Amino acid sequence: MKRLFLLFTFLLSFAQMRADEGMWLLMLIKRLNSVDMQKEGLHLTPEEIYSVNNSSLKDAIVSFGGFCTGEIVSNQGLIFTNHHCGLNAVAAASTPEKDYLKNGFWAMKQKDEFNAKGLYVRFLVRMDDATQRINAKLNNAMSGEERKTAIDNEIKAIQTENSENGKYTVIVKDFFNGNEFYYFVYQDYKDIRLVGAPPMSLGKFGGDTDNWEWPRHTADFTVFRVYANAAGNPSEYSPSNIPLKPKHFLPVSLKGIKPGDFSMILGYPGRTNRYLTSYGIEQMVNKDYPAWVEASKLAMDVMKKYMNKEKATQLSYASQYASVANYWKNRQGTIDAVIKNGTITDKQNIETAYRTWSAGKSDYDGVLEDIATYYKQVSNRNIERNYSTQLLRNVKYFNLALQVGPVLKAYAEQDMQGRLAMKAKVEDAIKTAYDKINTNLEGEMLNSMVHLYQSKVNKDVASPTIMGLDSNNLSNVAYSSIFANKTSVTNFVLNPDRLKLDADPLWKIANGIVADQTASAERFVKIDDNFAKNNRLFLDGLMKAMPEKKFYPDANSTMRLTYGTVDKLPIRTDRNYFGITDNYYTDMTGLVGKYKKGDEEFDLPQRVIDLYNLKDFGQYADAKGYMPINFLSNNDITGGNSGSPVIDGDGNLIGIAFDGNSEALSGDIVFEPEWQKSINVDVRFVLWTIDKYAGARRLIDELQLVRDENTPADTKTRAAKPDHLKNTGKKKK
Repeated sequence: MKRLFLLFTFLLSFAQMRADEGMWLLMLIKRLNSVDMQKEGLHLTPEEIYSVNNSSLKDAIVSFGGFCTGEIVSNQGLIFTNHHCGLNAVAAASTPEKDYLKNGFWAMKQKDEFNAKGLYVRFLVRMDDATQRINAKLNNAMSGEERKTAIDNEIKAIQTENSENGKYTVIVKDFFNGNEFYYFVYQDYKDIRLVGAPPMSLGKFGGDTDNWEWPRHTADFTVFRVYANAAGNPSEYSPSNIPLKPKHFLPVSLKGIKPGDFSMILGYPGRTNRYLTSYGIEQMVNKDYPAWVEASKLAMDVMKKYMNKEKATQLSYASQYASVANYWKNRQGTIDAVIKNGTITDKQNIETAYRTWSAGKSDYDGVLEDIATYYKQVSNRNIERNYSTQLLRNVKYFNLALQVGPVLKAYAEQDMQGRLAMKAKVEDAIKTAYDKINTNLEGEMLNSMVHLYQSKVNKDVASPTIMGLDSNNLSNVAYSSIFANKTSVTNFVLNPDRLKLDADPLWKIANGIVADQTASAERFVKIDDNFAKNNRLFLDGLMKAMPEKKFYPDANSTMRLTYGTVDKLPIRTDRNYFGITDNYYTDMTGLVGKYKKGDEEFDLPQRVIDLYNLKDFGQYADAKGYMPINFLSNNDITGGNSGSPVIDGDGNLIGIAFDGNSEALSGDIVFEPEWQKSINVDVRFVLWTIDKYAGARRLIDELQLVRDENTPADTKTRAAKPDHLKNTGKKKK
């Protein structure tokens, strides 16, 4: 009896959830969250947040390129997202002569907005529950392959029923480890144009040193615009396209924020593992992530070596380097946070209570033991995956072979007429693949990453192809390949020869690696299928053990809502807060206080210093006359939320989410209520940068600004014109 009482007490405590925890599905907030949200300070109805038939907040939120989030902020399709989300587009617009990464980019007229080729934004049209429909086709006696086939068949039917002959993209996702299913109907727009971006010294102020840290002073935003055809429908890029008239856009608040103010974030969080067992966490922090950290650091070192030598390389590799560095610090921070916060012990306590509940229940008893056995079986395989993932992500020569090779193969197999028809496609593939590649960097990356793999991966699970390579001579193999550079590939197109392609060493190596990965997957398929079943049953049992708990699904790149408040972090003695004692925001005093002239991470444009000295903040200053920069909220976010809007209780934009804090980097596997925060750019700093720093007043005039009696007056900029506006407006002689 005492044991059951302790079980009940523990499960009850686990079932308690703070309002700031959870990434909630929008169609369920009316049933699960609306009362709590209104108590926190929300003044909107659930229908004003998510509606299928009427304009709602969801219509102003976009999946940006499939890797970030953006928000529509004007009736002309203007989009705000993060600076790091727009890096590729800014780099693509840049040349060594016009370095927009370094100096910023501002389209002073609509005709100057730059075509961000390859980008798209995705609007959610509607979503619906498909759980009963799909589960009706499934049973626990099915093998993993049988289950997958049944699910795939039903998914195809759902897609056919809802795509309207290709008008919409329909995606079906599983939730709660495969216990539930929902489908999402999207509309994609592909004519996206770069409108404005601050220089790196503002957009990435603090660099890798400040990444994942607080206090922060970063203008992490970029401005884009979505275009449509004259009817408002999606269209490929065309000069005749016009700015999209959105169903909804976010008004922008100048009213400011304070601790306790309601805040919610809508966006597309990528992936969390909140229901991961202690066994999975032990594998992650002791084996998997250390491999990731080691391999990514090596890749960063190789890139940095060549980026420091040449501006063109710095431009072309800036986005890749930033992405690798971001995950490198995230993975190491996760290891540190899990250990510091006692995450594994917390999970073990939950599992102890679960075992008591599941005892004697045939479907659930013993699943944790099976899961523990699984991680022992796949430990070396998972380590290999982390090294191979970094190898394939960072060694472009393998990617070039796999990306361009199939196109060359198809081209070589055609007759003269067929080749003529394919030529434009082939040339486009080559141009895309080889744009701005540094072959010396790639040669060293190839040698270094293969050598690391060979020295670290257990031979029992390693790729035979990779293990058989001479890592000291691989770069020479690549340089002699058809895929060595743009010239060598172009020469092959002029004289296509299927036999020559088949004999190409890089082509053979790349295909060998793919074949090895396929063989590895087949080797572990039954083990993985059994794990998926046990994982599904574990979470199903956990939810049945706590019927009073509001469970939220793990992130999986579908639109979610997280709500809470503007919040503080405890003051740390090892940090400089530049006079701020209420630790929920930063201002320009700290930005200028961190300034180090000429430093790679902490330099600032002289214009920022000039405007600061003039205290030229205009209507964007706070009530005390200071210029706000970043602020904290206790919203529950993860990767993919980058660029997400932070919205107040009235539906106005108050900030843009761009980072989390290092103290809670275990947040993807457990929510840390005391420490877990979202770091956000204050929207007033975004507007100040656009208006006062860049002089792009036309963009401010597009916005619907929300003021109150404390909002400072709008003032003309007192500093001299920015460099890109000098010598403009003069009459022609």
